[in-house]
Amino acid sequence: MDPKKFKKIALVGATVNPRKYGNVILKDLVSKGFEVLPVNPKYDEIEGFRVYKSVEELPEDIDVIVFVVPPEVALEETKKAYNAGFRRFWYQPGAFSEEIKGFLDSLKDVEYSAEKCIMVETSSSRGFLNL
Repeated sequence: MDPKKFKKIALVGATVNPRKYGNVILKDLVSKGFEVLPVNPKYDEIEGFRVYKSVEELPEDIDVIVFVVPPEVALEETKKAYNAGFRRFWYQPGAFSEEIKGFLDSLKDVEYSAEKCIMVETSSSRGFLNL
C-alpha cells in the first residue's frame, strides 16, 4: 500500500484539539494536498471541514481509512467500515491491537498498515531517509 497514491483519506479520531494527533494529522495531510474527511461523532466541523459522525456515512470513493483512536474503538469502527464496503485501513501507532490483526487476517480482501505513521509515510523527504 503506497500512501503517496492516496487522494481521499478518512480520518477516524479527528479532533478540534490542536495538541492531539487527530488534529495534527488532519492539518498535516491537508497541507500535503490530500482530501481529508474527518470522522468523529462529537463534532460537526473541524478546521473548516464537515465531520462525518461514523464511517458508515462516508462516501464510497475513500482511498483509505486512517485510525487515530484507541484500539477498542478502532476495532469497532473497522468492523463497521468493512461492513460498509471499505477494504483499506491504516492504523496509527497506538491504534492497533492483536484483536484487530486477528479480525483483519481472517478476511481475505483487505489491505492494512499497522504502527506506521501516515505523516512520516507521506512525507516528500521520506525517500532520503531510506538511502
